[in-house]
Amino acid sequence: MEWDTIAAVATAPGEAGIGIVRISGDAAVEVGDRVFRGKRRLGESESHRMVYGRIVDPESGETVDEGLAVVMKGPRSYTGEDVVEIHGHGGPLVVRRVLEAVLRAGARLAEPGEFTKRAFLRGKMDLSQAEAVIDLIRAKSDLARRVALEQVQGRLSERIRKLRERLVDVLAHIEVTIDYPEHDVEAVTASHVRRAADEVVPEMDRLLRDAHSGRIIREGLETVIVGKPNVGKSSLLNALARADRAIVTDIPGTTRDVLQEFIQVRGIPLNVLDTAGIRETGDVVEQLGVQKSRERMKQADLVLLVLDASRPLEPTDVELMEELRSSPSPVLAVLNKVDLPVRVDRKAVEQYLGKDRIVEMVASQGKGVEELEDRIARMVFGGEVAGRDPAYLSNIRHIELVRKAREHLVSAARAAEEGFTLDVVAVDVRSAWEALGEIIGETASEQLLDQIFSRFCLGK
Repeated sequence: MEWDTIAAVATAPGEAGIGIVRISGDAAVEVGDRVFRGKRRLGESESHRMVYGRIVDPESGETVDEGLAVVMKGPRSYTGEDVVEIHGHGGPLVVRRVLEAVLRAGARLAEPGEFTKRAFLRGKMDLSQAEAVIDLIRAKSDLARRVALEQVQGRLSERIRKLRERLVDVLAHIEVTIDYPEHDVEAVTASHVRRAADEVVPEMDRLLRDAHSGRIIREGLETVIVGKPNVGKSSLLNALARADRAIVTDIPGTTRDVLQEFIQVRGIPLNVLDTAGIRETGDVVEQLGVQKSRERMKQADLVLLVLDASRPLEPTDVELMEELRSSPSPVLAVLNKVDLPVRVDRKAVEQYLGKDRIVEMVASQGKGVEELEDRIARMVFGGEVAGRDPAYLSNIRHIELVRKAREHLVSAARAAEEGFTLDVVAVDVRSAWEALGEIIGETASEQLLDQIFSRFCLGK
């Protein structure tokens, strides 16, 4: 590709104390010298050292701003090539004028993610690390940040590379056996393929088993609050959010649409949805809300069924418990309003959902919310959130590629077991090796790279 010089604003839009324009490429220092005036030229400055000066328009000589500049000589830079960053004042107009000056000085506007793409192409990081950069930027919880950072630092890549090394060893055995048939070691090589599959497939299974946790960390656990009207669903949302996010009244059917709030529970990101109360109604708008409630309940990662403990179970409660008993998603029953005389049949609730799936609360007062949070954490991660291995598969693309690699390797082991020729076995082993290579970018197509980096912001 053409290694021309690119530039973009690296800080978020809007007013701020500082605005940064990043320049990268073979002519980055020359471009920087055309717009930055300090005591000495940037080309003569020490790498990675800030210098003070004026930022000028290269055509008119007009001073646009004053600030700092730093040169980072390749390969000791983010992209692996020469990088110049100009740090000026953070007003939108000022930053735009600085960028315009840089573009007039010979740089072109970078495409989304092009700085990170160059870092990948220059060998500064592999593809899974590059994808983790955007996860780090978009992290919604401290746990998500920690997992993304571990992936940026190569934790997941290391596991994938070890699997690929094992498959390369298998391919080498196969190639030698095919090239030197006179040694008659085909049976030994077939046994070697089976042993390798016995070692690698369980490791792939571990990655896939933890992938659900990785997706939750990355995207948030979709938690749906359901129940009849006036049982305290909106009060529960407010209690979890520690703020008045939903309107609470004594009028049935107050919530007619799905309300959404993103919160953290013990470091776990939760996408909490407060749904319309489920009941028979002639109100067309409320009917649509009830329909949405049932749809979101079926798609949820976790369901919180709110029951009014001060009232006996009604047919709608029983119907919901019947429906949720066969749900693939975990369900917690919240017995709300336990500060009032309790009339709900707790034994019946236990019969439907289980004894350990009940939490008592007074949601309007925030009582019992900590117990609920503890129960959610135990259900999702077995109470071991902080101690889990952060090398999760949290990216759908990675998950599908590991599944694909596993299928090919199982197929190779089966073919070896059934006595197929080694060239047939090699096709599946190589396909597994290539699928894993797509995760770290060693066998990725240009179209895939363009698709991945297009999701980045302009200055990254």
